[in-house]
Amino acid sequence: MTVSFISLGCAKNLVNTEQMMALVRQAGHTLQGSPEGADVAVVNTCGFIDAAKSEAIDQILALGELRKAGKLGKILVAGCLSQRYRQEIQADLPEVDGLLGTGSYTDVTAALDMLAAGEAPALFGDIDHTVEDAPRILATPPYTAYLKIAEGCDNHCAYCVIPSLRGRYRSRDMASLLEEAKGLADAGVKELIVVAQDITRYGTDLTGKRLLPQLLKELCKLNFRWIRLHYLYPDEVDDELINVIASEKKILNYLDIPIQHASDKLLKAMNRRGTAEELRGLFSKLRRRISNVVLRTSIICGFPGETEADFDALCDFLREMKIERAGVFPFSCEEGTVAAGLPDPVDEATAARRVELLVDLQSRIMDEFNESRLGTYAEVLCEGFDEEAGCYWGRTYADSPDIDGRVLFTAAGQVEQGRFVWVRLTGMEDGDLMGEEDEEGIL
Repeated sequence: MTVSFISLGCAKNLVNTEQMMALVRQAGHTLQGSPEGADVAVVNTCGFIDAAKSEAIDQILALGELRKAGKLGKILVAGCLSQRYRQEIQADLPEVDGLLGTGSYTDVTAALDMLAAGEAPALFGDIDHTVEDAPRILATPPYTAYLKIAEGCDNHCAYCVIPSLRGRYRSRDMASLLEEAKGLADAGVKELIVVAQDITRYGTDLTGKRLLPQLLKELCKLNFRWIRLHYLYPDEVDDELINVIASEKKILNYLDIPIQHASDKLLKAMNRRGTAEELRGLFSKLRRRISNVVLRTSIICGFPGETEADFDALCDFLREMKIERAGVFPFSCEEGTVAAGLPDPVDEATAARRVELLVDLQSRIMDEFNESRLGTYAEVLCEGFDEEAGCYWGRTYADSPDIDGRVLFTAAGQVEQGRFVWVRLTGMEDGDLMGEEDEEGIL
């Protein structure tokens, strides 16, 4: 069969899509990019919050229209939406021919066989015991790849459904990770992005000790240029990890540390460990110990019980800490979570207003950061040529793919995608930096 894959949601989900693609090809099927003309379209969904659910449903409906037009065979839905809403999908989305839960990614070829036989697969394996060492076909550009070092989560934040969809925290074997990473390096990957729901907990379920520093040291021995870290839980960031990040040149001084809030009352209600003062202490230490560190975080506005005083405390924290990158989201009330049953809900209009205020605050912080870089030189990973702007574009260490800004730059000659160049930063526009290639100036 010809099979097309569509991956929605986070990078961790993308890794599962890449694993399914490899298994499908190994089984003798043909992969194609567009779902149009395919025998089967596989949609790997996110079901974390309302916006993600809506995106997944819209994608399924669009594929249904394609099939009505005779341009698509069958639709297989995998991932978190399937895991969370199996019965609802079966009852309300007749477009869907089969389902794979989050415990059954590696059962994708069995599901295809069932579809070919006219059956309706609904495969839901044990979410606490999944196969994580499956082969992959990269869906990212050839110079960038993700390395998922663990699956599941044990943090049980009050607003989050991930533990019920992905199971308990399970670290992958270090030897297996290093073998996979070596294969990526040998294939030409230059930027390795280490991901998990919580990478700081890596190894604790295997040995009782945090093994991330040891893993990072081993990864730095491989032929990568950049190693980027997503996501670190604040109270798991210890001195050993900070020392490794500060001393290893390949590890980018870019740390994604979701805090969600900075009011002690709200942090406790969210079942987050630590206090605002402890967060201040951590970020201040990171600023002291890691040169030119760039911090990214995630923030929720409108959590039940959030008062204007709580929101003001959050704004004060962000003004003080000057976190360079932040994703700001309105609270999404998810059934099955502790937060769904909390009193004093915040109305949608108030939550939306607070999001808008925080986005504006963060935009000013980001502009200040960008302005401070003007006149300096930055190493830029070229990602392509922007026809509309008439120049090349890429990312610095301070910019993770798809979520942060870009650098638009001119060059005297041709710059290949995936090449690192030194750029003198000369301007800024709409959150992006602008500059010109200047290899001689940095020498």
